[in-house]
Amino acid sequence: MPNLIYALIPVFAVFVGAVFAVLQRPGPKLVSAVQHLAAGVVFAAAAAEILPQVKHGGSLWATFIGGTLGVLVMLFVKSLEGRWQGPVGMVSAIGIDIFIDGLVLGLAFLAGEKAGVLLTIALTLEVLFLGLTVTAELGETIRSRAQIVALSVALALLLPLGTLAATPVALLPAQVITGFLAFGLIALLYLVAEELLVEAHEQPDSPLITAMFFVGFLALLMIEESLG
Repeated sequence: MPNLIYALIPVFAVFVGAVFAVLQRPGPKLVSAVQHLAAGVVFAAAAAEILPQVKHGGSLWATFIGGTLGVLVMLFVKSLEGRWQGPVGMVSAIGIDIFIDGLVLGLAFLAGEKAGVLLTIALTLEVLFLGLTVTAELGETIRSRAQIVALSVALALLLPLGTLAATPVALLPAQVITGFLAFGLIALLYLVAEELLVEAHEQPDSPLITAMFFVGFLALLMIEESLG
């Protein structure tokens, strides 16, 4: 299954990020720059690939129902994140986010291989940041570097599981698929607006760091054009 193979690329990114973080904890400026870059890439993938598929899906009600469910699920996830405290709560919240990311990646491949490839690039950057975050948090309670990396990678494996969960959707009618794509679109917009950029602005900022959002956005558009 090609989409599952692509889903393993972000897992490798988490491994790389975790190894880097246990050896040299990244500074706040680097973290903020990566968050801005990832936000721009994810936003470009949503706008260039998922949104057109939803617009041309031909089903107003499927778009409305899928989008509404997306909003409700994202608000539910946000409420859980607000209630959970400490490392366990943080890791649990990130685990839910990663699983939803995998689900959205699987849905993106329903829109076309190019959409799936572009979203793979976007999510790879996003989970790379999550790998840095999880590693830093676990490092406060776990001494073993090997255990920290292993737990981070185990958490990242929820992404391909989410991708597998989206596979049966391909067998559903086209209108239902449009609803699922609308759900995925909302999830991506939530990721950009309520997670990546919010957390990025909690770190030291500068014009150069802010510009990384637009670097990511333009870079993905250029990649899309090169893929034809």
